[in-house]
Amino acid sequence: MKSVRQKKILELVNAYDIDTQETLLAKLEEVGIYATQTTISRDINQLKLLKATNPKGGYKYVSPSFSSEGASAPVMNSALRDAVLKIEAAKNIVVIKTYPGMANALAVCVDSLYHNEIVGSVAGDDTILLVIKDDEEAKRMEEKIKSTFAIGV
Repeated sequence: MKSVRQKKILELVNAYDIDTQETLLAKLEEVGIYATQTTISRDINQLKLLKATNPKGGYKYVSPSFSSEGASAPVMNSALRDAVLKIEAAKNIVVIKTYPGMANALAVCVDSLYHNEIVGSVAGDDTILLVIKDDEEAKRMEEKIKSTFAIGV
C-alpha cells in the first residue's frame, strides 16, 4: 500500500500545484487513497519532496527527478535558479543568500550537485552555509556555484 500511495503522491505533485499536506490528503482521497497526516508527512520526507515557488508566487511541492542509477536528484527549475541572490566564499565556507523560504530547497539541490566537494551544509530560511575542505577549494566552489546559477556571469 505504501508504494502505491507514494507513487500516487508523485503523480499528484507533478500534475497539480499542491501547497500543503492537507491539499495532498484531499487529492489522495479524491482518487480513493486514505491516509493520516502523519503518514503523508513521512511520505513527503521519504520521497524527498521539495517546496518551490509556483508561477503565482506561492509555494508547491515538487518531486525529485531520478537519474539513470536510480538515485534521486532535486529538480533544478527556474524557481530555484532565480532564488539565488548572492554567493560568496569566506575562508573555507561558501555563503549563499536566497529569497526568504528558499534556502532549504536550494541546499538540497546544491548538496546533490556537489556532494563530493562539500564537507557539510546548513540551511536557514534565506542563507546556506557550505563547509568546504580548505580556503582555496572554497573559492573554486564559489565560482562553480556562481556559474551553475548564472550569478555575476
